[in-house]
Amino acid sequence: MENLKTSADVLFILLGAIMILAMHAGFAFLELGTVRRKNQINALVKILVDFSVSTLAYFFIGYSIAYGVNFFAGAETLAQKSGFELTKFFFLLTFAAAIPAIVSGGIAERARFNPQLAATFLLVGFVYPFFEGIAWNQAYGIQAWLKASFGAEFHDFAGSVVVHAVGGWIGLAAVLLLGARTGRYHKDGRIAGAHPPSSIPFLALGAWILTVGWFGFNVMSAQTLDKVSGLVAMNSLMAMVGGTLAATIAGKNDPGFVHNGPLAGLVAICAGSDLMHPLGALVTGAMAGGLFVWMFTLTQNRWKIDDVLGVWPLHGLCGALGGIAAGIFGAKALGGLGGVSFMSQLVGTGLGVAIAFSGGFIVYGTLKKIVGIRLDAEEEFNGADLTVHKISSSAERETLW
Repeated sequence: MENLKTSADVLFILLGAIMILAMHAGFAFLELGTVRRKNQINALVKILVDFSVSTLAYFFIGYSIAYGVNFFAGAETLAQKSGFELTKFFFLLTFAAAIPAIVSGGIAERARFNPQLAATFLLVGFVYPFFEGIAWNQAYGIQAWLKASFGAEFHDFAGSVVVHAVGGWIGLAAVLLLGARTGRYHKDGRIAGAHPPSSIPFLALGAWILTVGWFGFNVMSAQTLDKVSGLVAMNSLMAMVGGTLAATIAGKNDPGFVHNGPLAGLVAICAGSDLMHPLGALVTGAMAGGLFVWMFTLTQNRWKIDDVLGVWPLHGLCGALGGIAAGIFGAKALGGLGGVSFMSQLVGTGLGVAIAFSGGFIVYGTLKKIVGIRLDAEEEFNGADLTVHKISSSAERETLW
């Protein structure tokens, strides 16, 4: 029976890893549909190659930093327990690789390709696993201190803060260091060009792929079959719905906002999806959907921060909201299961934001100084597709052969 349980756990977590791997197609198509046509190929290539670089960084460095585990042993040793530890690595890798996938959307259309791959290696190898180890593996005694001080550890069931807030705040650092796309704003700060999405259908496809895969992201975060909970699935559903409806209303039926609404809700529910009552999840999702629309508009129009896909509002702010909301709606007084502390959630979320923002500035700032991280004006005008990949997403003339 023990062998059967282990094999069932391997299958369970493997299915989760596959679902989250599929989400990376969602990241790719969301970016492809949002950027201008001359940068579509670059969006597709970046996500795939970033994932591959992330795998190497996490395998050789990051996983050891986060969990103190490496795979430098014989295959006979690695295959023990039906290879559960290997499958767990695959599952957690898909979370780690979401960091550069999130950042990619913010820096689209003007970032150089090879420096971004170097940034991916450094972020997934060092910055992300540093906080991952604190939140999910008791590193440096911070969780123990939070429990002693506030009665509970920092709780982030599926990564509102560990994955999304970290990715979003790294993305903000990168966007600020890169600067706005050429022609986006006048020198006096007025908006010069709106740069509308190139393909709403592809944007919608990306949002749907992410939404479906997210149920693996959240539910399979239990990591073993005996800990699976339908509450996580229900809360994810309610947060998705809340985010969609709030973004639809706040965004006045704009399809870009409508399709990012469910993602905002799902980002925010990750942390407390195993604790909240479904009504609390609905409210959390709705708050996130409204927050995304409001802050995306504010950053683009008033603050002149050219975050192409809005990764800071979507992942950075909605992720931080989710970490804090877990400490509110997870409490028994509001229908949750309890066992959380608002202060622990606040401190843990703040720590994640600080590590991510400073780590992002160090990585991208260093690369900017050493090799440069931005395409030159002519390369940006021609687009990343022709500049980097020497091909466009569609033929200029109809090909008959």
